[in-house]
Amino acid sequence: MVPVITVKEERCKGCGICAAFCPKKVLATGMLGKIEVVNNEACIACGQCELRCPDYAIFVDKAVNSNG
Repeated sequence: MVPVITVKEERCKGCGICAAFCPKKVLATGMLGKIEVVNNEACIACGQCELRCPDYAIFVDKAVNSNG
């Protein structure tokens, strides 16, 4: 199963806290100053990004099947 990370761009202020706490460096600040998923395959669905986001702008869906 591959987790899906959703970033609500309208809520994200680009603080980078989620990227700083990501142990697998799945997230990074994009050119527009918002967080982007740069390496989804490395995500271990630990939820640190979702937990640390002060604006509730990022969500991790751990139950997505990669086969369908």
